[in-house]
Amino acid sequence: MHPHSSEREMPHRWQAIAFYGKTRLFQLRRTVAEIGKRPLEHGKARALIDAPLMAEKRARLWRELRPEEFPLTAGKVENLRIAARAFHGLEIPPGEIMSFWRQLGRTTRRKGFLSGRELREGCIVPAIGGGLCQLSGLLYQAALAAGLEIIERHGHSRVVPGSQAEQDLDATIFWNYVDLRFRSHLPWRIEIELTTDELVVRLRGISGSRQQDPPAPLRLSPPRSLPSGDCLTCGMIECFRHPSAVKENAPALGHSAFLLDARWPEFDRWCAEHSRPGDRWFTPMDGNRWKKPNYQWTAPVGIAVRHATLAALRRSWNQRRLPAQGALRQQVLIEGEKEIARTYARMLHPQCRHVVVSQNLLPHLWRLGALGGRSFDVLMERWPMEEMQRRLDQARAAHPQSTTLGDFRAEEELLQAEREALAAAARLITPHLALAAYFGPRAWIIPWEMPVPMPLLTSQGKPLLFFPASRLGRKGAFELADAMKSGISAELHYLGAADEGIADPFVGLNCSRGVKSDLASASALILPAWIEHQPRLALLALASGIPVIATEACGLPPHEKLYQIAAPDAVALAEVISSVLRPTLSTCVA
Repeated sequence: MHPHSSEREMPHRWQAIAFYGKTRLFQLRRTVAEIGKRPLEHGKARALIDAPLMAEKRARLWRELRPEEFPLTAGKVENLRIAARAFHGLEIPPGEIMSFWRQLGRTTRRKGFLSGRELREGCIVPAIGGGLCQLSGLLYQAALAAGLEIIERHGHSRVVPGSQAEQDLDATIFWNYVDLRFRSHLPWRIEIELTTDELVVRLRGISGSRQQDPPAPLRLSPPRSLPSGDCLTCGMIECFRHPSAVKENAPALGHSAFLLDARWPEFDRWCAEHSRPGDRWFTPMDGNRWKKPNYQWTAPVGIAVRHATLAALRRSWNQRRLPAQGALRQQVLIEGEKEIARTYARMLHPQCRHVVVSQNLLPHLWRLGALGGRSFDVLMERWPMEEMQRRLDQARAAHPQSTTLGDFRAEEELLQAEREALAAAARLITPHLALAAYFGPRAWIIPWEMPVPMPLLTSQGKPLLFFPASRLGRKGAFELADAMKSGISAELHYLGAADEGIADPFVGLNCSRGVKSDLASASALILPAWIEHQPRLALLALASGIPVIATEACGLPPHEKLYQIAAPDAVALAEVISSVLRPTLSTCVA
């Protein structure tokens, strides 16, 4: 028996029925009293996003829990994620009242709210929307610190040891008659964030708010202490609430979820090595069933796997109707990633404590609030969008005639979301050495998966140079063309149909569109890219003993056949190509 249980009365069903009846009367009375004069529901805006910080308050989301207590705490955190989306970014005009319930609305299962910890009649019991008083309490404390006028606030009727109620800084809420309301004579903004282990409330606004004395708190009874545990651990196993709580909230300690998109063999191996029984994998579709190698992730035996099949099929269909290159294609791809992220967010279980996420889904999940209250690692498969745009701008400045280097530009809100999410991530996992160098000690480097070597063929005539990309500026096409025009005697094969249109740098070169098998007879693979995220053919060339000439941006592993140049540069590239081809040319002359 819990050590405090002897000090408390056993709850009875009649008490619960009476409580239900009283609350409905209070709710009806408040609804009638506020007909035609309820506070306004405020909208989100960005006018005050850079306004001075007036107050910031923090509280822990998680604490050391027994498995029996974890489910209700996980439900509380999920309720806070939903509420954070309703409040984050609100901007309230001068003189207007901010009402907690008017802004959030009633907490129902249909809206996604779950059973959380709620203080009711001296007990911490399971209740839909339970735990939101942690948010209302922080909002109250921040409003006090910012000097806002408190219109309505209620303290808890019982005091949980160690809580803010002991300092009279709590603010309980109960739909709709126990509310939290405050206002300012100047415009102000609310920001809500769930970090890995904290709930954070920030208020921004123009300085000069009037300091107000808080109203006297309204308490239903003198505050009394109660055990810090919840309905599952209070020791009153005969209580009518206890069996239902056990049934709905089986003991647990959480699990990890792997939110994946396109398969990289390196990430597939890492995820399998770091999965544990009870974890869950989410992939766009069953790659084996749909014969899609790009989605053929290999979850360990015993791991539950779920799919976003409809979203993935829509994305695939939209891609097929797009041109091979262009800004429209990039925007449609982003929309497809957003839909898959939204599907994954809906499938995430509240008891998920840790997430491993593919980078392209990261900013969308961050904006949805799905990562709040969880630790997460990122499978880094490309440059951050902000850095990618910087590199493209640098390339465009070098080649203003390009018709493609200005294609990809993401909206500022998406860039900011990725920037914030990457800063909050626990580990950034990648085999790409340039990406790892960019992030420094935060990067977790994993080895590239080297392909099986291919049998080589002896070429006849001029040396063959293999360019494993389309004739695009971001792949170094302009630098390669200038290097070839400097007097290099070789035949050039490239891959892909996309090009620079009227600015095609390969016009006049001894070149032709090839196929992947041409690599077997190549004297060298050339990839002087500004941006290259997944250099698979370069890895195949290295594994097969074919020289590779590439920029550091390709992120390739050290190898005796790898010749790196620091950045795309036609002069440096020509020198390295000539050096690599010299033995081949000597053999041809002999």
